[in-house]
Amino acid sequence: MASVSTLAPAAPALLSPGRPGYRRLSLALFVAGIATFALLYSTQALLPAVSDALRVSPGDASWTVAAATGALALAVVPLSALSERFGRRSMMTASLVVAVAVGLAVPFAPNLTVLIVLRAVQGAALAGLPASAMAFLAEEVEAGALVSAIGLFVAGNSIGGMSGRIFTGWIAQAWGWRVALGAVGLLAVACAVIFRIMVPKARNFTPRPLSLAGFGRTVGRHLANPLLLRLYGIGALFMVVFGGVYTVIGYRLTGAPFSLPQGIVGSVFVVYLVGTFASASSGRVVALLGRRGALYAALVTTSAGLLVTLMNSLAAVIVGLVLITAGFFTGHAVASSSVSRTVTQARAQASALYQAAYYLGSSAGGAIGAAAFHSAGWAATVGMGLVAMAGVAGLTLYGTVAARRITRRSREPGHAPAL
Repeated sequence: MASVSTLAPAAPALLSPGRPGYRRLSLALFVAGIATFALLYSTQALLPAVSDALRVSPGDASWTVAAATGALALAVVPLSALSERFGRRSMMTASLVVAVAVGLAVPFAPNLTVLIVLRAVQGAALAGLPASAMAFLAEEVEAGALVSAIGLFVAGNSIGGMSGRIFTGWIAQAWGWRVALGAVGLLAVACAVIFRIMVPKARNFTPRPLSLAGFGRTVGRHLANPLLLRLYGIGALFMVVFGGVYTVIGYRLTGAPFSLPQGIVGSVFVVYLVGTFASASSGRVVALLGRRGALYAALVTTSAGLLVTLMNSLAAVIVGLVLITAGFFTGHAVASSSVSRTVTQARAQASALYQAAYYLGSSAGGAIGAAAFHSAGWAATVGMGLVAMAGVAGLTLYGTVAARRITRRSREPGHAPAL
């Protein structure tokens, strides 16, 4: 019999609701999610004010959002490799510190070019947080609680998006858009401090040496996985809709027939609360409908919301935004958690590729949506969103058919069941 001294140490127990550490981890990533979305989309609700102050078109002003999300998309995969070497906790902390520092400088940008450059740097800095957070949760949380845990992180995104836009709307109306951006920076400082105090140490992380060749092989394996590719596409297409709608909605509401002031436009973003509840409850939706069923429900809800916003009624527009937000956050929580569930190795790279696709979708949606609105009005932005949802439907349907084909084959005589 082996002596006690020769036995391998047992792996630390994974966290789940009710166990010590789960609440601290959830709160830490919740506030990190708040900071991420508050900083990343800090200029989105202010675009009409930025256009007026700097005398630029909606399309040009939209690059203050697209540059941040685009830089995040480009940087997230390389930074995920660093998290494999230096740890998820360290990478998330460094990302927040740099992004907050840049956020405090953004209000002092003298012109649109400098503003766009600072926003790109800020987006690249934030890139170390989302993929590391997903991998951190996948390593530390039980599989049965993973959807709910990631849903809470995504819920923090929605709170950050909502609070940042509401605060900036009213502050910009009273003191200008630069002061509003400064307020977002201070909010992010508070979130970063809480995150660092609350986030527990990793118990299941094993550092891996940096290897460019190994990194390339890992990324190649993930990109060769048909299921992951479908999930990346679904995340990107959902974000095309969300990025396009929320980049342009300020122009729609400040223009005819609504002509709302900046503060009221900012308050409309309270519908982000719907995203908070949708994300947090995504685990129950999956339990009820299954993952593909939840995706079908999300895309139908989002599409219905897009059609409702075509009405020239403020109440209808708000109802449409509620449906779009609920559908988007449900779809995003299901797709992102499915990525973490699908892979067992190099989770940071798998999550990073999802985040890259997701934020490229945001960047493309914001830029294309603003250009469409500038050329043909809100109906063109809605049309873009419906095309994206048709893409989600096609990818999800393809996955459904493929799964049924595999199930039928596994039942054939002499066919080994799929593992």
